[in-house]
Amino acid sequence: MGNNFKESLRKRLLELLRTQKEDVRLKKSKLIADKLFKAPEFIRAQVVMFYFSFDGEVDTLSMIKEAQKVGKKVVLPITIKNEKKIIPSPIDSIEKDLTTGPYGIQEPKTSIKQRFTPAHPDLVIVPGVGFDQNNNRLGRGEGYYDRFLNTLPESTPTIGLAFDFQIVSCLPVIEKHDVPVSCVLTN
Repeated sequence: MGNNFKESLRKRLLELLRTQKEDVRLKKSKLIADKLFKAPEFIRAQVVMFYFSFDGEVDTLSMIKEAQKVGKKVVLPITIKNEKKIIPSPIDSIEKDLTTGPYGIQEPKTSIKQRFTPAHPDLVIVPGVGFDQNNNRLGRGEGYYDRFLNTLPESTPTIGLAFDFQIVSCLPVIEKHDVPVSCVLTN
């Protein structure tokens, strides 16, 4: 039952994300952003890794701008498709430093040689199609974030962002490479 259920749940949640009205998405995203900016993990962090939202996800664009405004260094993932991995890369300007990546998501133009140091951000904001009450995460099925999260020190906080309908009581078939997040913020 596991993987079929996982696939159908992923499909259903993606459909809900894609069909949510834009004004509702932005209003709920603002509530989630308010919680993020009050979180001790965010307040403490100097370097924050965001993802660039697409396909109906919680809007991170305004969060990225706000984080920069309050003095955080923002990094975004560069996708290395043939290796199925992401590399955090710093951005200064949303308008100038981004390009469309292999999955149609905005990502830094920066070449890999200029990748970000220190090796790990102080806080990682993690996308997800769904999360359960134990902070387990259902991604898009490619494993990019699980591989990345497995490289982080255990002390690095990871925060998932999700709308209320993306929270399910229990996710099926949690595999050993699946990495839960520290907490999930929702509207």
